[in-house]
Amino acid sequence: MAKLANDIIDTPATMAVKSHLRNNLPVVIAPSTNNALSGNAENIGKLLNRKNYYFVPFKQDNPITKPRSVVFDCEYIIKTIEYALENEQIGPILL
Repeated sequence: MAKLANDIIDTPATMAVKSHLRNNLPVVIAPSTNNALSGNAENIGKLLNRKNYYFVPFKQDNPITKPRSVVFDCEYIIKTIEYALENEQIGPILL
């Protein structure tokens, strides 16, 4: 997410995303990270404000032992893709 948020295109994955965006197609991100609610929060915010990025809803992993960690909810993957194809962000994204 940090590379995408800061337009660093230096891997096959980031190049694939850039190509997808260039063709005006949606990019669905399913975050699972230990620092989403700290260091990565800025990157998530940047991507939320850009066209064609859509997030699978996510929730805190374990608020007691990992207070800044989030995991996506796999039950929302298909629905998020369906919404993204209609240029809409499913909500709420933070469960």
